[in-house]
Amino acid sequence: MNLKVLILGDIVGKPGRIAVKEILSKLTQKENINFCIANAENTAGGSGVTPPLAEELFSYGINVITSGDHIWKQKEIVDYIEKTPYLLRPANYPPKSSGHGYVIYSLPNEHSIKIAVINLQGRVFMPTSDCPFRKVDDILTEVLMHTKTVFVDMHAEATSEKVAMGWYLDGRVSCIFGTHTHIQTADETILPKGTAYITDVGMSGPYDSVIGRRTDRVLNTFISGMPSSFDVAKNDVRLSGIIVSVDTLSGKATAIKRIVERLSLSIDSADETK
Repeated sequence: MNLKVLILGDIVGKPGRIAVKEILSKLTQKENINFCIANAENTAGGSGVTPPLAEELFSYGINVITSGDHIWKQKEIVDYIEKTPYLLRPANYPPKSSGHGYVIYSLPNEHSIKIAVINLQGRVFMPTSDCPFRKVDDILTEVLMHTKTVFVDMHAEATSEKVAMGWYLDGRVSCIFGTHTHIQTADETILPKGTAYITDVGMSGPYDSVIGRRTDRVLNTFISGMPSSFDVAKNDVRLSGIIVSVDTLSGKATAIKRIVERLSLSIDSADETK
């Protein structure tokens, strides 16, 4: 079976959530999407995700939610993530961390297709975590006994670390996509052994901003050195990501393309953090 998977970049605040609500269903139908992954660690006012917001995103058609270094910003997520297997935190967090770092998802169809999603976090310019390279080796030992269709979110700051993970996993997973920097890169490719790769899938949120935050607040901090409240911006809202096609028999990627969809609605600034 040829599987088409949509991967959405970091969903930022209320504008990002509205973009998912308004665009995802139409895009899924237009592109014949079978499965959707999205990084949502910036969903709650730009920092973290709450249980109601995770449920909201699932209701729009997202199958698995990944995250990163902001996952614990909303304290109520700790209990929720433990009982919600389709909301992931980085797998290379300490073993006693709440929740799960990977999941195997069974598609509800006659083909009995299983898709593994693994969430990793980089270590360069990032909070302390275990080695993502060693951790993914351990996970693949288990995952590849169940499916060859494997997607990896490499949530990292350094492009070199993301590229290195791409080459490290080439031929062993279907796709490696980078998140965290909110800027979509133009290096989408299928590596020599059949793994789709992109350094960053970009941001789903307001682009009239500095990576999702109000430009005036961010500029004030850069220019004055004084702290500001980095509120979520609200204009020029776009949905950003990639679509990857995979042969589920081999687990190899057959195509990858970037997508950016603009939201036609205007966003009011009220209630952005809820």
